[in-house]
Amino acid sequence: MTDADPPSSATVVPIDPTDLLSETFDRGQVTDLRHRVASCALSAGMHGQRLDDFVLAVNELITNAVRHGGGRGWLRMWREAHSMVCEVSDNGHGIETDRLHNRDRPAPNTAGGWGLWLTERLTDTMAVATSSSGTTVRISLSVPATGSAGREPAGQAPPGS
Repeated sequence: MTDADPPSSATVVPIDPTDLLSETFDRGQVTDLRHRVASCALSAGMHGQRLDDFVLAVNELITNAVRHGGGRGWLRMWREAHSMVCEVSDNGHGIETDRLHNRDRPAPNTAGGWGLWLTERLTDTMAVATSSSGTTVRISLSVPATGSAGREPAGQAPPGS
């Protein structure tokens, strides 16, 4: 595998959804990619605080890939029945076992080390596969059963009506 090739996915169960977003990125594309993630998630039905949390979590992952994973990464995002899923991969040297399994909140005056800690708290699930040839992090967050603009699906009244 070369630096230009995306790492193989750490997927255990085959995935068959259509990607909402599938892109490579580097340091210069982080801001634009964050905006595309937000737009795709909004269009797929995520909104409000859930949307903000998802976008922040993805931003932490893509920033980590750039800072610690070789300067570039690969992002895939898709919608499953009741959740939004995003997977970010890089070609870095992996995450040290002690660091990966440390679930303690970083010290308040610590400049780094907040990315995975924050991502885990902002999402419903987070799985990390890491080795000396790269890291893949997959997150998911539930999406309310409403239409893309926050409206109830056709034929259903909002709760409390």
